[in-house]
Amino acid sequence: MAQQQLVRDERSIGDLFTELATETGTLVRQEMALAQAELIYKATKAGKSIGFLAVGGAVAFTAALAITAAVILLLSIWIPAWLSALIVGLAIGISAYFIVTSALADLRTTDPLPRETIETIKEDARWLKNEVS
Repeated sequence: MAQQQLVRDERSIGDLFTELATETGTLVRQEMALAQAELIYKATKAGKSIGFLAVGGAVAFTAALAITAAVILLLSIWIPAWLSALIVGLAIGISAYFIVTSALADLRTTDPLPRETIETIKEDARWLKNEVS
């Protein structure tokens, strides 16, 4: 039978703590990089929603300018011009309202916190606590 020899780890407690500190530092840097990537992703998503909000406002304004005069003139054939302007203005305002509220709803659902990174940091802290104990 072959004898098995036990290989003894010759590292001291100080060496082990130094290695633990080094690995912990590496882990923290990696977690920070993950948090940064997650925040960039969420900021990009929010930026797109803000862009759509601006475009929606511009579209509503342009539509109001282009259509208002024509519709007011058309309606003024049957009703007074002031009433025509009021009806058209309300219709355009309602359209703009729905565009803006849609974009704001998208912004409200965007969570700015890096939830995944926070959870992994908590897991790392629990692991480190168990390793040191």
